[in-house]
Amino acid sequence: MYPTLYHVFLDLFGWELPALKLINSFGLFVALAFATAAATLRREMDRKQKLGVFTPSTLTVRTGGTTSAVEWATQGMIGFLIGWKFIYLVVNSKELFSSGLPQSHLFSLEGSLPLGMVFSGLMIGWKYWETRKTRQQPVKEEKIDLPASQHVGGIVAVAAIGGVAGAKLFHLLEYPDELVRFFTDPSLSNFLGGLTIYGGLIVGGVAVYIYARKNNIHFLHLADSVAPGLMLGYGVGRIGCQVSGDGDWGIPNSNPMPEWLSWLPDWMWSYQFPNNVNGVFGERLAGYTGRLIGPNDPWPSFDGYGTYLDPGVYPTAFYETIMATVIFVLLWKLRKRFRTPGMLFAIYCMLNGLERFFIEKIRVNAVIDFAGLEFTQAELISLATFIGGAFLFWALSKKK
Repeated sequence: MYPTLYHVFLDLFGWELPALKLINSFGLFVALAFATAAATLRREMDRKQKLGVFTPSTLTVRTGGTTSAVEWATQGMIGFLIGWKFIYLVVNSKELFSSGLPQSHLFSLEGSLPLGMVFSGLMIGWKYWETRKTRQQPVKEEKIDLPASQHVGGIVAVAAIGGVAGAKLFHLLEYPDELVRFFTDPSLSNFLGGLTIYGGLIVGGVAVYIYARKNNIHFLHLADSVAPGLMLGYGVGRIGCQVSGDGDWGIPNSNPMPEWLSWLPDWMWSYQFPNNVNGVFGERLAGYTGRLIGPNDPWPSFDGYGTYLDPGVYPTAFYETIMATVIFVLLWKLRKRFRTPGMLFAIYCMLNGLERFFIEKIRVNAVIDFAGLEFTQAELISLATFIGGAFLFWALSKKK
């Protein structure tokens, strides 16, 4: 497993680049997931604009004239933050990141005032050079048409903010002991750790709905446009879970691999997640034990992470990446088949619900006991997602 990008380069190439400890492998793939979803959404919105489904918006642009004091100050502040914090961390990464979470330095008041001043001056100078021609021109306003897909940035932004907040909230509700610790022992690790994907989908979806209403974007058409990319982004995000070993794995699997799967690598059937980002150590209720990586084990031991699971478990994140990719291909093929808005999104909800419901059967998760019935939070929400999607499909199928 590679908790950070630093460990990737260290293991594969033998390069020690301490600054890369700032880039968590899970966070990197989450960012790639958003970028993937944004790219497919932009393509779909452009296609639907040609069909007249989405309409362009008009923006008044002001050119010429002098640069305002606010613009100068903003440019200088951006340069100051880059030099004061980020360049400082890169230059001093070897000493600063020798122990503890690198993010603790990122979210602290540590920094370099001289570097901040230098980069502030550079950014102001760049702004001066950039506006050298337009400063002498008279002020002019003109209206330009912007494609509907120019909203993609705003949609992704509200989805990211709402999604992270919802994912954290639902995780804390699923694990009450962590909810208590979140408030009684506030720390960066407690804040960053633990996210529940369905919480992110629900709260992020509400945030996108509000954005669509505010900007007069037909929500069901938008939902259809985002559905394929949402599924593909989910699969990309799960790669981050697998690569980092973030605990989103399955139950112990000590069974021998079936003969008909013998052509697959062993880790696809059962994996021990060495150097997982959680540093799991000791016995767990799920049935596996976290052990220290020893000199005779086949993996290197990364400082602060050197544990593995005994016995191995189902690599469920890898399975979900495969299923998400298959569902994406299906949705992408179907996206031009339906004229009634919302139909494709309904199919997405049904397939997403089915995928998550069945993967829960081999995943480690907190179990809820209600009236003699045992189920996980994800099973309950995935079932509701499937039923909601089926009802939406049925209701929309009656429309011509």
